[in-house]
Amino acid sequence: MRPVYFEDGELKLIDQTLLPTQEIVRGYTDYRDVADAIVTMIVRGAPAIGVTAGYAVYLASKEFEGLDAEAYQKNMQAACDTLRGTRPTAVNLFWAIDRMSGIFKGEPDADPKAMSEKLKAEADAICEEDIAMCKAMGKAGAALIKPGSTILTHCNAGALATADYGTALGVIRAAQEAGKNIQVYADETRPLLQGARLTAYELHKDNIPVTLITDNMAGWMMHQGKIDAVVVGADRITRNGDVANKIGTFSVSVLAKAHHIPFYVAAPTSTIDFSMFSGKDITIEQRDPSEVGHFAGVQTAPDGINFENPAFDVTPHDNVSAIITEQGVIFPPFAPGILNLKH
Repeated sequence: MRPVYFEDGELKLIDQTLLPTQEIVRGYTDYRDVADAIVTMIVRGAPAIGVTAGYAVYLASKEFEGLDAEAYQKNMQAACDTLRGTRPTAVNLFWAIDRMSGIFKGEPDADPKAMSEKLKAEADAICEEDIAMCKAMGKAGAALIKPGSTILTHCNAGALATADYGTALGVIRAAQEAGKNIQVYADETRPLLQGARLTAYELHKDNIPVTLITDNMAGWMMHQGKIDAVVVGADRITRNGDVANKIGTFSVSVLAKAHHIPFYVAAPTSTIDFSMFSGKDITIEQRDPSEVGHFAGVQTAPDGINFENPAFDVTPHDNVSAIITEQGVIFPPFAPGILNLKH
């Protein structure tokens, strides 16, 4: 399942707002429309957003390649700034834009048409590298999963959150492919139900046994001995091993620690923010309060009350048992192992 790919001159995105009942692929040729798709979560998941941003920069280059070199550079920088403003928490977005902008900034006098070709090649490389990283991550993480385990996951860190295969679900897929006979509990993940709409959809499609639970059932399932491990993804990891992920992840980590259940985080090294020491520095995206006050378009709370709708929370490194990357598994203390991943 590839939620983001380039074909026939268009960036193709599966519209994840319509899943699981409709699987619609939308085509994009304008980077502004791609930026809107990121904001509205037609595409979501940190690695998938990074891949999408890479192709969006290329689309901007195609639009501006008729300009002279100076105007081209100015307009490309403005396009990158637009893309940077879409979602503040997922570091892969900024990582991909920096990687793409480094190409055109590195040759300020280059012919814009030739630069477009280089940017397309770079966006393709980001996409293919993501798929390879997910598969390597899955193999590394599967070694941590005992045969017959039941795994809890939160939100969606599957193929739909990447270019293909997935991070947390990549670990689960690899464990299943290794014949470990696993089962999965998926938190529904309020308020946008990524666990219900996306994770359960992916796992069921792959014939991996999945049971959907509401977010507030996780602790009781752990207390009954029904959960053997927790595997989640990440939108940003800091140098000390703090992890920003979908809201509710922190609560799951606290419950797992209280029940002595391993809590694993699976993410590519592009999700590590080497410039940030701890989770205290992470900007948490605040989304529209209507997502909390409404459910499936139906108002569920009274008018006139206050709402909070942070899209992410931060799990402290003390609650994390291991961080799974494409370069291998890092165990506490995390800071030295994370530093070793920096190129």
